[in-house]
Amino acid sequence: MIAMGRLGGGELSYGSDADVVFVHEPAEESTNSAVTDSEVADAARMVVAELLRLLALPAGGDPPLILDAQLRPEGRTGPMTRTLASYAAYFNRWSQGWEAQALLRARPVAGDAALGERFCSWVDKIRYPSNLRPGVVAEVVRLRGRMEAERIPAGVDHTLHLKLGPGGLADVEWAVQVLQLRHAHRVPALRTTSTLAGLRAAAATGLLDPGEAATLTQAWTMASRIRNAIMLTRGRPGDVLPRQPRALAQVAGAVGYPADRTDALVSDYRRVGAHARAVVEAVFARELDRRELDGLDG
Repeated sequence: MIAMGRLGGGELSYGSDADVVFVHEPAEESTNSAVTDSEVADAARMVVAELLRLLALPAGGDPPLILDAQLRPEGRTGPMTRTLASYAAYFNRWSQGWEAQALLRARPVAGDAALGERFCSWVDKIRYPSNLRPGVVAEVVRLRGRMEAERIPAGVDHTLHLKLGPGGLADVEWAVQVLQLRHAHRVPALRTTSTLAGLRAAAATGLLDPGEAATLTQAWTMASRIRNAIMLTRGRPGDVLPRQPRALAQVAGAVGYPADRTDALVSDYRRVGAHARAVVEAVFARELDRRELDGLDG
């Protein structure tokens, strides 16, 4: 089992999904037997299905663990698990920029350790390319804009959306990931699934100046803390900083604001987010080549 997303980054919050993909290979003793590839695939799918079923069962007082495998090739329509050769065939032929970006957070978390390491070693050439294909960074920038425009519900203040708004989690994470896509092949320190470790590596190697790295770190940390506070105080996940006085007071208190300054949380978050968005735009502008800028202008 390969962790992806926030699970792969070791950055799960209370309301995070657990994103995974699965890889399988036939056991060594069966490679020369009469067992067919189809039979191996069927057996692997049965193992995955049973694992998903068991993890979704209640476990005492703990909530069930729901694994999300939609980041696999072809999404919902693709096979739940593939062999390493099948992944290689897919990525060599069909891989898109967003898929290489998603693989930046892939790391083994369960199952055969050697197979997990082989999988991640192979995808290194996809996620850390020696020559990034023209248009990939522009694709990331366009997708970031589309997500903010289309996925923030109508009527929601964009400046208070913790995940997709200005300086939110996606802004900071995608800025780091653009630097990884462009530079990790030659900068080994960038080969990390952690956002904060990526920021430290980018600053240490001169891809970000210390002030930029500090601004992005502050924004990501603040958004993460508020997101956790929403879950703790309201009992359900939320991506928008509340404006209702009682809910805002609860969230502000959970992140350490005194009772007479709860309204300051809103202005502080907007200020930090705006500064981080400016840094993100500067990073994107630096990493876009001339051809990509022309494409965005069009």
